[in-house]
Amino acid sequence: MSSRYVPYATTPVRLARQLVSDIVVLLWSAIWVSIGLAVHSAVATIAEVGRQVNEGANGVAGNLSDAGDNADDFPLVGDALAEPLRAASEAALGIAGAGANLDTTATWLAVVLGLAVAAPPILFIAMPWLFLRVRFARRKWTSLTLAATPAGEQLLALRALANRPLGKLAAVSIDPVGAWRRDDAIAIRGLADLELRSAGLARRRK
Repeated sequence: MSSRYVPYATTPVRLARQLVSDIVVLLWSAIWVSIGLAVHSAVATIAEVGRQVNEGANGVAGNLSDAGDNADDFPLVGDALAEPLRAASEAALGIAGAGANLDTTATWLAVVLGLAVAAPPILFIAMPWLFLRVRFARRKWTSLTLAATPAGEQLLALRALANRPLGKLAAVSIDPVGAWRRDDAIAIRGLADLELRSAGLARRRK
């Protein structure tokens, strides 16, 4: 048999379904990741505007402050010239602060909106897929472990008697219950294989 730790079936139909489901989940996730990234990029442009405003206003504030310092050197009118320049510098610093706040807020908002758009639809599909895949992996591991021992094979055969359709049981043995009670090795193996196939597993013939 294939490795019990690989979470895939060994019967063709079940394996094909699992591979198709994997491809669908991957494509679905890729589509919504792309949409989330697009939303992030769109909102991030606002953050870029905030950064540009911050950098430009800081530059203007610095130039006005320098001009105010230089205006102090003028005799008589130095203070009169310097005061409005320093006031304009402070106003520019206020604009720079607003730009910085816009940058921070928009950057945070871009991440939140990107996740809010992409995560729910991805989780809506991925969580059931993951649950089913984990459940299958556990069932596969348990079934293969049981099939490796005579007692476990008998248990699988008993589960087949309880769970499989009568037509499939009759195809293994005319009297499947009697064969199981008589410890008929061939019938028990056939019944165990029937239960394994229901789990998506096919035992290699020796």
